[in-house]
Amino acid sequence: MKFSNYLDRKYIFIDLNATTKEEIIEEMLEKVSETNQHFLDRKEEILKSILKREDEISTCMGEGIFLPHARIKDLNDFVIAVGIVKNEVMGEIGGTKELDKIKLVFLIISDVLRNKNILRSMSVISKLALRHPEVVEKILNTDNKKEIVELISVEDAEIEHRMIAEDVLGPAVKPVREDDTLEEVAKRLVLENQKAFPVVGEDGKFLGEITEKELIAFGMPDHLAIMNSLDFLTVGEPFEEYLLNEDIVTIENIYRKDLKFLKIDRQTPIMEICFKMVYKGIHRLYVVDNDKYYGTINRSDIIKKVLHI
Repeated sequence: MKFSNYLDRKYIFIDLNATTKEEIIEEMLEKVSETNQHFLDRKEEILKSILKREDEISTCMGEGIFLPHARIKDLNDFVIAVGIVKNEVMGEIGGTKELDKIKLVFLIISDVLRNKNILRSMSVISKLALRHPEVVEKILNTDNKKEIVELISVEDAEIEHRMIAEDVLGPAVKPVREDDTLEEVAKRLVLENQKAFPVVGEDGKFLGEITEKELIAFGMPDHLAIMNSLDFLTVGEPFEEYLLNEDIVTIENIYRKDLKFLKIDRQTPIMEICFKMVYKGIHRLYVVDNDKYYGTINRSDIIKKVLHI
């Protein structure tokens, strides 16, 4: 079934009066329970599960979108409720300390065995927010529930098919360019808590990656590569050359270029991704189609989005 098939007008609420994240969840769950016996019978359990998930990490995704969700054992149901927030409610964007004004809410409740439905639904919603901000604005400014369903459906997709790379792309990692300096890349690695960055050309073409290893290696004497031991080494401290040239030398000649084993396309099945990460020792994969870079999948993205969705 497509995402749009799960959008029921009776679960679209255009007048939420909540003033906090918790109140948004409580109000929407209360409204859903009025017409759904499964939810009414297990309302407290569902609420507790959603709030626990929010305490662990916020599901505010930025762009005014809030995605509270829960997986409930033996629920035997899958519901997507949509809410428009009238009051000013702020929420922390998950994984950051940035605050965002919550405007549009998608409350998703599923049976635990329909995990991929949640994941693919969240993928659709993310694309809606990132690719069609003008559509989100129209949703916020209409009180016509039929129109809201039609607007949301602009990024429609099958959600019961197998999970693929496109569903688990991590938060956008801004690539670096060949003419970025060592200093610029090193600062970004630290500030953004990354271990590597994709390198792309001006046309978005994927060229390779620059990692912590290449930056450290730049500061080491070349002849160390052929030594088995440093017992007889009588040289000064490393990184002298690096520190003298960090704001001048670019990464053009040091980044890794032969990365066929790290590239996958957007349709790569999640099982293949996990196989590469578990049995091939790969920590990250770059999603590339027709040579164009689309995003990065880290091991942590599998944990966050599949195992701890």
